[in-house]
Amino acid sequence: MSRPAASQRRAGGMVLPAMIVGVGLSGFFDGILLHQVLQWHHLLSLVPGAPFHDIGTQVLADGLFHVLMYLVTATGLWLFWRRRDRLAPEAGGWRAVAGGGLVGFGLWNIVDVGFFHWILGIHRIRVNVPDPLVYDVAWLAALGLVPLGIGWWLLRAPARSPRGAGAASLFLAALALLGGGLAARPAPDARTALVFFGPGTSAGAALNIAIAADVRLAWLDPRGRMIAVSLADPGAEQRLYRAGALLVTRSPLLAGCATALSV
Repeated sequence: MSRPAASQRRAGGMVLPAMIVGVGLSGFFDGILLHQVLQWHHLLSLVPGAPFHDIGTQVLADGLFHVLMYLVTATGLWLFWRRRDRLAPEAGGWRAVAGGGLVGFGLWNIVDVGFFHWILGIHRIRVNVPDPLVYDVAWLAALGLVPLGIGWWLLRAPARSPRGAGAASLFLAALALLGGGLAARPAPDARTALVFFGPGTSAGAALNIAIAADVRLAWLDPRGRMIAVSLADPGAEQRLYRAGALLVTRSPLLAGCATALSV
């Protein structure tokens, strides 16, 4: 096998981890922009039934979605590490990494809109508007089909240079770490926080803690594991901890992790 052909084969092994990281980045982008900044929807915004209309349930679902995206991204980064021998300068193939990342990014948005929006109907890009289909189609085209098409072209086009896989992989990993860090931060104007309690806490005890801390209750878990409250003043978190809360967080990541551990 010639050296250029071997380089392309080795670089081709980076397509899968790049695609997986691209899926994670797409999920982070969705969560940061649509859930936290614009606040256009929650993961389960359109799921029927009273239990799904509680803000606590919606925030918990968003948190678990963030946890899933962290696991997906971590899997891609782990595969990059496992295949790090293919990142030597002579291994080449920046197109394989960039193309794989773009394919993964676009593919997730296509699946999200096509399956979760139009088939399952659990949310739309923007709910509570007269024509949500316009937003769905625009998102599908701009952030689904366009990156997928560019990524596919990069993977199929003849490489002019067999170099660059290492630099492209490091750049993609840096984007993943940046996206993960931003996704863990609460929205700048977030007022709703999830409050978690230790094992054995009853719903009545959780309610009493909210009353003692002088916070407005938005949602109460019937089993007493957690509540959702509105933090109207800077001292509310400290009062909740003093009253007996185990964790008070507005971070989707921490909320999702705490929920997964408490199930």
